[in-house]
Amino acid sequence: MPVPTSPDGTAASAQPAASPRVAVVTGGSRGIGRRTVGRLAADGYAVVVGYAGNQDEAEAAVKEALTGGGRAIAVRADVADERAVAALFDAAEAEFGAGVDVVVHAAGRMQLAPIAELDLAVLDNLHRTNIRGTFVVLQQAARRVRPGGAIVTFSTSVVGLAFPGYGAYAASKGAVEALTLILARELRGRDVTANTVAPGPTATDLFLDGKNEETIARLAAQPPLERLGTPADIAEVVAFLASPAGHWINGQVIRANGGIV
Repeated sequence: MPVPTSPDGTAASAQPAASPRVAVVTGGSRGIGRRTVGRLAADGYAVVVGYAGNQDEAEAAVKEALTGGGRAIAVRADVADERAVAALFDAAEAEFGAGVDVVVHAAGRMQLAPIAELDLAVLDNLHRTNIRGTFVVLQQAARRVRPGGAIVTFSTSVVGLAFPGYGAYAASKGAVEALTLILARELRGRDVTANTVAPGPTATDLFLDGKNEETIARLAAQPPLERLGTPADIAEVVAFLASPAGHWINGQVIRANGGIV
């Protein structure tokens, strides 16, 4: 068998290709999660697009990442199912190498109603996804993220703004904030950060669904910047937190909302 040589004719040792930095993005088929997939892929991450049910949208997110020269796969997983989430991380490691560097947990559910009127079955489903799902994903992230890595979850600025009708949703996201900040402290000595991004009104299908034009215009006028946020605005914040430049930020809630107070 021929011995590999360098350009000057001397023997060259074969070096294994370095494994890429790997990101897992739950809720990666739509909205902020999907934009985050593309943003991290552009930064050179190999991305696992976690999705709950819409395979076509997940495959479209993968295609967008590949078109930009990135690497990506889609894996279906119910974030509240611990076996499915473990399999999601297993798939990341099997496809791209033994390790995960960034976990972005963007999967979530939102139902709005006054507290006096909300069906408790709806409440249970909401909290299963938003609280149990966050706990399950963070559990796997805490076990698997490599040194130098980052974990990012999503809350909402409504936790502080206290809009009527958002009681169940805001309560679930308050739990996300608490879980993430405690995890940051539990990761002491691991060189892994954990932060929460709390968007304000952002033009996603999840946010716009069921709102009339008057309501949307009123919400868009609230920030001093006088517009709704975009998925790209939020993805930039996530990319910064995932990057070496953002690694000194840890155990924080970043209220990315254009200045609403």
